Amino acid sequence: MRGALARRLGDLDRAEEALQEALAEALRKWPHSGVPDEPAAWLVTTGWHRAVDVLRREQVGRAKLTLLYPPTPPTPPSYNGGDDTLALIFGCCHPALPEPARIALTLRAVCGLTTEEIAAAFLVPTPTMAQRLVRANRLIRDRSVPFRTPAPEELADRLGPVLTVIYLVYNEGYLANSSATEQRRDLATQALALAGQLDLLMPTEPEVGGLAVLLALCEARAASRFDDDGRLVLLSDQDRSRWNQRAIQAAVDKLDRVLARRRPGPYQTHAAIAALHATAESANQTDWAQIRLLYLELFRQTSSPLALLSASVATWRAVGAQRALWEVDQLAARLDGYRLYHATRAELLRELGREAEAAHALQRALALTANPAERVLLTERLTVYSHSAAIG
Repeated sequence: MRGALARRLGDLDRAEEALQEALAEALRKWPHSGVPDEPAAWLVTTGWHRAVDVLRREQVGRAKLTLLYPPTPPTPPSYNGGDDTLALIFGCCHPALPEPARIALTLRAVCGLTTEEIAAAFLVPTPTMAQRLVRANRLIRDRSVPFRTPAPEELADRLGPVLTVIYLVYNEGYLANSSATEQRRDLATQALALAGQLDLLMPTEPEVGGLAVLLALCEARAASRFDDDGRLVLLSDQDRSRWNQRAIQAAVDKLDRVLARRRPGPYQTHAAIAALHATAESANQTDWAQIRLLYLELFRQTSSPLALLSASVATWRAVGAQRALWEVDQLAARLDGYRLYHATRAELLRELGREAEAAHALQRALALTANPAERVLLTERLTVYSHSAAIG
């Protein structure tokens, strides 16, 4: 319903206000007159009329009034749940908007989170998030961002930012441990719901299916991601008996169907990597050679040095630490400011017996890490590394 109103009004704030007015009107009328045959359409129509009334009272620019309410009144926007939701998602994730604004708008307009909930999830003051949303809405108006599903020829370019937003929202909740706010942990749930909804609305898009599979496989390991004290547990150390095997099998089956469309993309590749991890009986029995090849394919698709860093981890497992360290060192210029570059390098140096260098690399990783759970893990490892270096 927000999507139907936003699509016509071109303003998320007005669409939200109009919908709230319509809901209030429904609470007044429906107990006496009964629920209409098409309640959603009734709410959209009522909200549309309320929005036009407000625009008239405010006497906002003649041109806008003429457009929205010409002398011959237009029919209210029609309501189509799936199409309107898609239009809303693509509008919120429009390339004209900066990435933080896309994320905040999607959570507010599509997921229905309050400003307070979004602020708590991203650990920023509510007024800061409110201003971020205000600026994003202003950009929508100033740049005439359309709330519509892209035409087929635009879809390839427009789908990427939508999938990125959903993936980033999931990642924010993925590393939230039991001591985090409920809103922050709920981000993973919101992202899973968004990915599933988008997959239902766009069932023939393999990258949408790939993202849905990737998130489902990550979530299947949720129960083992933190220990009872809230400390982060790395994949290689997780208790695999706690993984949701039914969810893993369902995701792998879906991945087979997605890959059968033979329209490869980075989210499908990432999902294939996650599937190899999820179906391995142990870290040692993982097909690291295949994972390395998939990460190299991911680099070919994305040009991201992070894919090469992950490929080097697979090299470590499949070939050895010496070769892997050489590969990691080739990435120094591009990843020196990235925490996992230094954390990976520390692991390799320690395996090669270079304890002092390993401790130094881990200190760099810790200095670049903001997530509390990751900081605890790195601090504990640094204590061990420093002790080993002192003994050596």
